[in-house]
Amino acid sequence: MTTLLTDDDLFLFNEGTHYRLYERMGAHVQAEGTQFSVWAPDASRVSVIGDWNGWDGGASPLAPRGSSGIWEGLLPGAVAGARYKYQITARDGRVLEKADPFAAWAETPPLTASVVWAGEHPWGDQVWMRERAARNSRAAAMSIYEVHIGSWMREHGNHGEPLGYRALGERLADYCDSLGFTHVELMPVMEHPFYGSWGYQCTGYFAPSSRWGRPEDLMALVDTLHQRGIGIILDWVPAHFPTDGHALGDFDGTHLYEHADPRRGFHPDWTSYIFNYGRHEVRSFLISSAFCWLDRYHVDGLRVDGVASMLYRDYSRQPGEWLPNEDGSNHDRDAIAFLQQFNHAVYTSFPDVQTIAEESTAWGGVSRPPDAGGLGFGFKWDLGWMHDTLGYLHRDPIHRRWHHDEITFRAMYQYSENYVLPLSHDEVVHGKGSLLGKLPGDDWQKFANLRLLFGYQWSLPGKKLLFMGGEFGVWREWNHDAVLDWELCQWPPHAGVQAWVRDLNAIYRRYPAMFRRDVEPGGYEWVRGDDADQSVLAFLRRGDPGDAPVLVACNFTPVPRHDYVLGVPQAGPWREVLNGDAREYGGSGLGNLGLVEASAERWRDFPAQVRLTLPPLACVWFVPEEAAE
Repeated sequence: MTTLLTDDDLFLFNEGTHYRLYERMGAHVQAEGTQFSVWAPDASRVSVIGDWNGWDGGASPLAPRGSSGIWEGLLPGAVAGARYKYQITARDGRVLEKADPFAAWAETPPLTASVVWAGEHPWGDQVWMRERAARNSRAAAMSIYEVHIGSWMREHGNHGEPLGYRALGERLADYCDSLGFTHVELMPVMEHPFYGSWGYQCTGYFAPSSRWGRPEDLMALVDTLHQRGIGIILDWVPAHFPTDGHALGDFDGTHLYEHADPRRGFHPDWTSYIFNYGRHEVRSFLISSAFCWLDRYHVDGLRVDGVASMLYRDYSRQPGEWLPNEDGSNHDRDAIAFLQQFNHAVYTSFPDVQTIAEESTAWGGVSRPPDAGGLGFGFKWDLGWMHDTLGYLHRDPIHRRWHHDEITFRAMYQYSENYVLPLSHDEVVHGKGSLLGKLPGDDWQKFANLRLLFGYQWSLPGKKLLFMGGEFGVWREWNHDAVLDWELCQWPPHAGVQAWVRDLNAIYRRYPAMFRRDVEPGGYEWVRGDDADQSVLAFLRRGDPGDAPVLVACNFTPVPRHDYVLGVPQAGPWREVLNGDAREYGGSGLGNLGLVEASAERWRDFPAQVRLTLPPLACVWFVPEEAAE
């Protein structure tokens, strides 16, 4: 019998080290028909039902492959585009109908069949792929625009059809290029039956959702972004999977992908199953899924959702609802070993991509190499920064002086991991309000606070992430069933925020001091962090020798600060390259007339000093005049 699976493939799969199963398992069109293979070790019988055989369970049986647990067969009647499922007879006599875990394409939900795919895409992103290592480097500028495909933009306003992958790619490329974002992060595009899960209840770990097109259409989206110099990151969800009957749960009549004991195998927060990371074949399945998106779709990074829930056996559980380790501890050692194996495998085969952890606890070493005891991620979301900063800015400015530590604390740990600073979708849903809506004051102060938030975020060590709509100050919190209020961009306050984000990205990318040493000490130096009474922060960003330093000052009150003295590393003229209070952004126009002169008078540990005007609720950036462009 013709087979794609060699004995070596079977060995590596059962060992947990086969990372390209998408090339071997699932449905693959051959000259004589389509080769099918599926892992169902406890099944007594497996067949393929589909369009070509009238969904007859007796027409297209598969044969077991030794003791591997895999069933396979070459079916001449199956062609590209045919819908299919596996009919699995369990040992107890139950007959199950399951979608293909390795399917490359699926029916559009609520339909649940898999689809034989044999498409291709002529890639044109060779220049990007050659340069990707530098674009994705920890020393590179990274400004990430987070997008939910179904609610970003539609064909004809809020009630039009959602954009398909190809049209979305063109519009995203134009928009992100105009605002200067370096990367797009898409919330999960993997097939998911429930649209309201935003993709985080995934059933198709190798298939992009057919809601927005075919697999080759998603490839075209990635290619378009790459040809415009924009990287793409995908959200990926190995932490849990839904209980839908057609999916992975109870796959062959046993708990194949998930733990049998609900104290380990069922997630109380999301009412979903938890993968059994101790099972070799499950590790091969998940890491192969990651490789599929990096390899077949050329994506530049994976943001791994729900890492905290993977690390702890008692995550979100009460006493008696979880199983401790033999020594009574709560760390999930299987999940930890899986994450280390995943990251080692990814960086070995794709050294020019990045993995990013959404991890909300104080777990040490998330972005440290596995051989140093870490989990091996390239970056970690700094959710502590997000929580502290939004909490601080939510306060009326008159009260901020009493909570100064909320805005300075990050400097204590900012180099403990390689961080991304996220203002993500999670902060603008479930009654939390939009970023603009949660800020205090009248409308003018709300917009000023929003510009201040972004100026502060862009100036800190760490890569930047902003969820769609924040960049022009939407009033409503995000609704996945609606679309962004793009008509707001015609009004000056919203257009001003959008212009501010555009210029932040431009100036941020222009001066290497703002990003080159994001993950190593020395890239940040306090100038003034102790002025709680006036709610002012000032610091320097530094790069490599020869890079111009950037002075950043933030005034977190609506009271202008005149003749505010700060130390700087050199005397002479300093150019004001960004001012969040400029009139073109919707501010009052207060500032430093573009230039200040630093005198050769010592101030604290600095050899020179400047006297600044700090505008109300604003962030200002200065560089030495000779470095300004």
